[in-house]
Amino acid sequence: MAMQFSVLVLLGLVFSSQNQFTKSLINNNMRRRQILRLAQGGIISAFTGGIIADAANSQTNATLKLEWLGHMSFLVSGDGVRFLTHPFRPAGCTAKLPAPKAASDYILISSRLLDEGYLENLAKDTRVLSEPGSYNIKGLNIQGIAMDHDRIGGRRFGRNVAWRWKQSGIFVLHLGGAAAPITQSQRILMGRPDVLILPIGGNAQSSEPTQAKAYSPEEAKAIVQELNPRIVIPVYYRSDKSSQSCQLASVDEFLALMPKDSIQKLDGSVLELSPKNLPQTTVVRVLKA
Repeated sequence: MAMQFSVLVLLGLVFSSQNQFTKSLINNNMRRRQILRLAQGGIISAFTGGIIADAANSQTNATLKLEWLGHMSFLVSGDGVRFLTHPFRPAGCTAKLPAPKAASDYILISSRLLDEGYLENLAKDTRVLSEPGSYNIKGLNIQGIAMDHDRIGGRRFGRNVAWRWKQSGIFVLHLGGAAAPITQSQRILMGRPDVLILPIGGNAQSSEPTQAKAYSPEEAKAIVQELNPRIVIPVYYRSDKSSQSCQLASVDEFLALMPKDSIQKLDGSVLELSPKNLPQTTVVRVLKA
């Protein structure tokens, strides 16, 4: 009996070892199949990644056209979409400028104030974006970022909406009539813009309405240092198209604070850009309305 019991125990150990070996083979085979699937997936990912990269590279051949219409208003064209931004009513600092009426697919405004959100005489069927939030328009992602329109928490001029979007492979950030410092959460949403459209004619010590709702030249310089854009386009300043009563700072007051070798004054109102030709360090481009 003792011998039979020993034999049974020995057979049990053999069968147990065989089971463990079989399980080990099965597990190894499963691992090999998983590795093979992952490898195949990597090849597929590399292939699809190449397609995506090719699509991205094709965007580098696209052109973004920015036409300055004066004050804070632009017609931005690219990827088959036209944005008219910040239409105004000619008066005061915009007295000698024509009201922007360029045909567009969409209108971006930062508030309903008459020098940055005047919608009279524009096509009534054109969609107007005026509220903060995320929008997807014809494949373009647009972010409206809420900011204070003054230096006292918006208690005087309310809310300003900054607009950030990518068009023709180029990130554009239009700060509208911003006067308040940029918060950390706003900074995250803004990222590093390729093109920063920046109001520079305000005055931090003044209560005069036009000066109180935009950055001063010194504040604008600090914003440039914070956001580190590739191209800065200064707007919202006194020019030869302004009335004598306009109290905004001149563009030269801002330019005096920037490196001289970064500044270029253009002869016209249009700036055309391609992603492959963007500067690596910050430059300033002054347009002529």
